[in-house]
Amino acid sequence: MPGVEDCLTELMDIPGVLDALVVDHATGTAVAVAGSGQHLDAERSAAALNEALRATLDGLAEAMTTGTLRMHDMIVTTDRGHHLLKPVTTVLDGEMVIYLRIDVERSNLALARHRLQAISARLTT
Repeated sequence: MPGVEDCLTELMDIPGVLDALVVDHATGTAVAVAGSGQHLDAERSAAALNEALRATLDGLAEAMTTGTLRMHDMIVTTDRGHHLLKPVTTVLDGEMVIYLRIDVERSNLALARHRLQAISARLTT
């Protein structure tokens, strides 16, 4: 099983990825960060992204009348790029959230999503 840092390196190799961040979902703290956003406040970003995901999950759960909700990923598209959030339950580190910021001009969103799925799956086995 690859470690978080190995996966972060692979995530940065996805065409168009500008930033990658791995967040501890329980605490909202940054576990690892890479890309052009390294100079940003990773802890503040991690907490905000974690809260956005948590609020979305809560809202979706409220909207459902029956059944169990399991989110695979969340995509937000802005004028400055695509933002992917992927909840992952790892074997050793527990619940994590992988965040990617992707250049809207130089990326293929479907490819990025597919590669994110494949890379994150290796964290869970």
